[in-house]
Amino acid sequence: MVIVMSAEAEQGYIDAVIARIEELGYTPHPIQGTERTVIAAIGDERGKYELQQLESMHAVDKVVPILEPYKLSGREYRSERSVIRIGNLEIGGDRLILMAGPCSVESREQILEAAETVKESGAQILRGGAFKPRTSPYSFQGLGEEGLEYLAEARDKTGLLIITELLDSYDLQLVEKYTDIIQIGARNMQNYGLLSRLRKTKKPVMIKRGMMSKVDELLLSAEYVLSGGNYNVLLCERGIRTFETATRNTFDLNAIPVIKKMSHLPIVADPSHGTGDSEFVPPMAKAAVAAGADALMIEMHPNPDKALSDGAQSLSPDTFLQLVDELQPFIEASGRGF
Repeated sequence: MVIVMSAEAEQGYIDAVIARIEELGYTPHPIQGTERTVIAAIGDERGKYELQQLESMHAVDKVVPILEPYKLSGREYRSERSVIRIGNLEIGGDRLILMAGPCSVESREQILEAAETVKESGAQILRGGAFKPRTSPYSFQGLGEEGLEYLAEARDKTGLLIITELLDSYDLQLVEKYTDIIQIGARNMQNYGLLSRLRKTKKPVMIKRGMMSKVDELLLSAEYVLSGGNYNVLLCERGIRTFETATRNTFDLNAIPVIKKMSHLPIVADPSHGTGDSEFVPPMAKAAVAAGADALMIEMHPNPDKALSDGAQSLSPDTFLQLVDELQPFIEASGRGF
């Protein structure tokens, strides 16, 4: 249920409604809009008739049921777009945000060189995996804490924010210590135990869509984080498995406007995994901007031919810088800045 307060509701009346929601055994999720406050009451729906009675409380305008299964990530709860703020950076606002860097941190020299290129491009966030989920147990698995230390050094030298993947809840505190944004990879999108652990983190969380998952399943995965009080959630479209074999995945460009219609959460596009081929990354990056993506995540490696993971889909520094230049008219045409 969503309890909509009247436009002139004072804080005392809002607090009284929140207290009553808690008395009924529900968890309140208030949100202050530009015109009024709304409060989502999340819990066992068998008691929804008790919540309906809140309409009689002072300063309550109406009580509206949330019909969709995704209660907090959907537009029924929040009609305005969410903006995730990290320091002075805003994701989901009127500027396109660019995340870039190698798939995995391979050495100190490699990540520092990559960070300088990312900084030069005007991008704001450095990506790099210290823990890597690989299909084969014999493939490079990442440097662990050593890789996180190199990422932190790159941040100190360039001022870039860091996004890196959390693979196991065992490493949560370690990753929290170093990163600015926690990435949940496609393979862990439905690892509900891991997602539940992220409810109390103070870090923003980006959840990648599973390679065989529907959009509504992605939104329900976000609910696991949102329902615990962490509202700093980003969604990421990174391609899905289909019968097509010409590309590594099928980049579901449709998902970007669909998610923006269904959810208030910012949407990040990852054309690198979406295509799996560096040749196709630039056109799909431009298409993602035109489709309304709030941010792009691009894989770029100082020497893609020698990359220990995902070299085939990684752009070289020169190609990456060229792409950033070519994105400008698409950004401007969408009414945004960079």
